[in-house]
Amino acid sequence: MRQLKSFIKELTPPIIFRLYRSQSSRYGFFGNYQSWQDAKQKTTGYNDSEIQNKVKKALLAVKQGQAVYERDSVLFERIYYPFPLLSGLLRIAAENQGRLCVLDFGGSLGSSYYQCKDFLSVLQNLSWNIVEQAGFVRCGKEFFEDEQLKFFYDIDACLKAKQPDVILLSSVIQYLETPYDFLRILIEHNFKYIIFDRTAFVKEGRDRLTIQKVPPEIYPASYPSWFFNLEKFLNVFTERYDLIFDFDALDVANIPSQYKGFFFKRKETVQSQNTAA
Repeated sequence: MRQLKSFIKELTPPIIFRLYRSQSSRYGFFGNYQSWQDAKQKTTGYNDSEIQNKVKKALLAVKQGQAVYERDSVLFERIYYPFPLLSGLLRIAAENQGRLCVLDFGGSLGSSYYQCKDFLSVLQNLSWNIVEQAGFVRCGKEFFEDEQLKFFYDIDACLKAKQPDVILLSSVIQYLETPYDFLRILIEHNFKYIIFDRTAFVKEGRDRLTIQKVPPEIYPASYPSWFFNLEKFLNVFTERYDLIFDFDALDVANIPSQYKGFFFKRKETVQSQNTAA
C-alpha cells in the first residue's frame, strides 16, 4: 500500500471564508489548467512561515479566549458552528457511548477542533488528532497540544497511537496534486466513517484545475485548486461505503461551482469480509 505520508507535503489551507468581496476581481479562482505542474509554476504555494505565524497568532487568541472564532488566520467576532459536521460527529459519539476519536487530516492548528469544541465538550471522552505539514505539526505540539488535541506528521503515525472512529477532511482534498490516488489509498485504510466538508465541485462538466489567489490582507499566497465532478467523486466510494447524508457548505467561489459535504459509513459487508480475513 502506498504511504500517505507523501501527501502531507501537499496540504494547503482551506478556502477563505467570505474571501471574494464584490469590489475585487483580482482574487479568487482562475484558469482551467491541463496539469498540476502547469498551474503550480504560476503560484507561490502555501509552505510559508509567514502564513503559519499568522494562523498561529489567530488560533492562540482563540485558545486564550481573546477571540471566539478563526478561519484561515482571520478572526471573527461571532462563531460559525458547522452543524452538519457536528451532527455527524455527535452521531458517531452516540454509537460509542459518548466517546469520539477524530483524525483531522489537514486540520491546520485546530481550526475545526476549536469550532466544534463547545458542542463536543459534553462527551465522555474526546480525542482530536491533526495530521498536517511538518511546520504546523511542530508548532501545534509546542503551542496547542494538550490531553485532547494531538498532532502527527502522517496518518500512519496517528494510527499507531490512536484508534480513530472517523477521518475528517475539511477543504483539503481539492488542494492535493493527485486527489483520486489519495482517496483510493484512504479507502484502503478502512475507516468506519469518512466525513468531507467544504469540498469544491463544478456545476457541470469535468474536473477543473484552477489557481486560487488569496487577498494579501489575509496572506499573500496562490496555489492550485481542484473543482471536482460530483458523480466522479462519489463513484470512488460506492463499492466500500454508503453515503448516509450530504449537505451544502457555505463557501463560495467566483466560478460556477458548489461546495458540499458528505458523511460516509463503511458498508457492513466490507467489515464482515475484513473480520473473516
